Order: sequence, then C-alpha cells, then structure tokens
Amino acid sequence: MKNISTYLFFTGLITLTSCKLNEIPDPNNPSIAVVTENASSGQLQTLVTGLESRSEDYLSATTNALGTFGRDIWYFNNSDSRNIHFWLGQGGRKPDANFYGVEGLYSSPYQAIKQANILITAVQHTSAIPENQKTAYLGFAKTIQGYQYLIPANTQYKNGIRISVSDESNPGPFVSYEEALKAIRALLDEGYQDLNKSGSTLSFKLSSGYNGFNTPQGLAKVNRALAARVAIYQKDWQSALDALNLSFYQLEGELNTGPAHPYGGPPEPFNPLYYVLNGNLSTLPVVHPSFVADALPGDRRVTNKIFVRSNPIISTVGTVPLSSLYQDQRWTSNTTAIPYIRNEELILIYAEASAQLGHFPDAIKAINRIRTAANLPVYTGASNLDALITEILFQRRYSLWFEPAGHRWVDLRRYNRLSEIPVSSDAGTVFTQLERPASEINWEEFHKK
Repeated sequence: MKNISTYLFFTGLITLTSCKLNEIPDPNNPSIAVVTENASSGQLQTLVTGLESRSEDYLSATTNALGTFGRDIWYFNNSDSRNIHFWLGQGGRKPDANFYGVEGLYSSPYQAIKQANILITAVQHTSAIPENQKTAYLGFAKTIQGYQYLIPANTQYKNGIRISVSDESNPGPFVSYEEALKAIRALLDEGYQDLNKSGSTLSFKLSSGYNGFNTPQGLAKVNRALAARVAIYQKDWQSALDALNLSFYQLEGELNTGPAHPYGGPPEPFNPLYYVLNGNLSTLPVVHPSFVADALPGDRRVTNKIFVRSNPIISTVGTVPLSSLYQDQRWTSNTTAIPYIRNEELILIYAEASAQLGHFPDAIKAINRIRTAANLPVYTGASNLDALITEILFQRRYSLWFEPAGHRWVDLRRYNRLSEIPVSSDAGTVFTQLERPASEINWEEFHKK
C-alpha cells in the first residue's frame, strides 16, 4: 500500500500538459513552484480544469461502497468476492485499517483538496490577473474543498479527519466529526464571501457540468446548497433554511437542477455508473430488492430509475447466494453527467429543517411537492415530528437513491435508525463508519519517531 505522504497529499495533483512551461529541468515532472509563483492565466485555467476533474475521482468507489452499506444496491463482482463479503459485513466482518476497496473514499477527496490548495496559492501569488478577479478562483476552490472534506468526514465519522493539510509534511491533528463539520461550514462561508466579491462573470471556464452555474452568482448558489447539506448534518435547522434561501432551491422548480460531474470519451473518463441494460455482466451494482418491494404503488421514481431485467443477476461469491432482477437505468449513455447535488435534495432539506423547527405545514407542503412529482397521493399522515421525519426519510430513500453522497446510510445514522437497513437476505451486518486507513496510521507512526 502506498505511503500516505505519497498518495494522499502530493501525488498526481496537477497536470500541466496544456501550459507552456519555461526552464523546467524535467518537463515530465514540473515542480509545483512553476504554477505557484506568478502563474499565467493559462496555467490558472489548467489548475481549475484539473481541480474540477480531480473532484470527480471519489465518485465510483464512494457511490458503490456507500450504496452497498445502505443497501441501496449490492455491488456484484463475480471475479472478486470482497465487494460482497467485505462490504456487506458477512460473517460479522467489520471495517479495519486494510478494509478492501475503500481507500479512494479517503485519498481521492484529499487529492482534490490539495489541488485546490495549489490553485489558491497560485492565485495569491500571481500578477497575471487583477485582484478583483482572484476572488472567484478562491471561492470556487473553497467550495470544492468543502464538498470534498465532507466525504471522508461522513465515512470516518467518529474517527474524525484532518482539516489542516496545506503542509503535507506537517498536517494538522485529527478533529472530531462535529469540529470537522464546523470547519467545513466555515470554509464554505469563506468561499461564499469570495464569490460575492467576484462581479458578474468568471475569468476562467468550467465544464458543461456547471452550465447554469458558471458565474460567480451561480457558484455561490451551489456553495449555499452544499452549506445547507452540512447544516442538517449539524442539526442546525435554521441555518439550513437560511442557506437554502441563497441557493438554487425552488420548491416548484425542476427537481434535477444542480451541478454535475460531466463525462465524455477519452481522454476524459466515461460515466462509471453506466452499464448496458440487460447485458450479460459479471460486475454490476444491482438494485437491492427491498428498494422495489418497499416502494409505494405507482411511485414514478421506481419506474424511472429501475430497469427490470429479463433474467436476474445472481452472485454466489459471498456467504449466501444473492439475486436481483433490477439494475439502474438513470444514465442514458456512458457520457451522461452525474449530478452531485440537486434541487430535489434541497426540497427535502427544506422539509426536514421545517419539520425540526415545528413548521409542520411548510414541511408537508415540501413533502407533497416530492410525492406529487413521483405520482403519489398527498401526505395524509400525522402532523408531528416523529411521523414527518419518518416520511421525509422514506422520501429521501426514493428521491436520492444511489447518489454519490450515500444518503441512505448517512441519513439513517443521523437518526439512529441503522437497524432499519435490511440485512436478513444477505447475511450481513451494518457498519457505522469506516476505519482510518493503514497508510494514514503508518504515516502518523513514522513521523512520531
């Protein structure tokens, strides 16, 4: 396994092939100083493009692993039993420091965070762009960092994470989950303030994943959407509503509105969640049968998201045979973009925060926006906190199924309901968190000597 100082903080963090580099002793391995000391506008653009690309690297491993932990899916890999045996916790297995297949949930976000730090340093030490254009770069970088920190924070949970990592040879201490969320909120707030100082246009280009958000004001709305997500993890309900009011939240708006990770052809990667429908596949994230079985009759989210195969996919590599007749059909091709936060989630955040603050009519109005969009009748249950939270969690399960944030696993943990995750059919267990990677532990021990 790679040493953490190699893969976590430094390796592969910038790609400068499109920049003109002068007087570089080794053009195949340009130093970071090339772009952190009076970078050109072209080099800054390359750093922005690289940051956006790097910020997608977490997606495949994170979505599949957290989807499995929350039983949105089973990740069938008939050539390797570990995606079933380990990830489902069969035989009472629990995550350890060398747990299979989850290293990227920790390392990939920190690589993006480091890339953002390089961009921040480059912007602060260049004269190629005027001062009044620098804040947009800074706001974008901090917004991405806030999102990326949230991935290890939610997977490490009570283990805590490092926030101070700008000095890769001397990173800061681990902080608690609560302190990490506080720091993430503060970082997002800084980014929001930067974006609000950035005029009406960006001096850099973003991919098509940010269409509709490729202005300082648009990025500020994305920033506030992420802040609202963090606020509900903190149980700071009023701050969640305040952030929503400054985001792209619209109660009656298009549910799928939001920024996305774009995909294309080589040299860009393909959509990692796309699989040929009804294909003869040995590796496939199959829909957990309970997702279909527990759905309300006529729920359009099931018919829109789930493809019914001609024959089930069967896995026999784990402790018990597993079978699913269903696969994900959300992605029309291998170049379809994957949103990482959407208006549908924001509506559900509004519902949850409103319910927690005792604004039950507002919560029910938001619930009914989701239900009617899904072709379901309006909510007729009790108007009390417990009933409304149960309903909101149910709607989050179907609206946010198998999305990159691993919502179901995180949501049920937030409400001490992990016991609701069905494990009887897979002979598994439910995890509360992952363990700190061995490479991180080894690095820490090495530097104590």
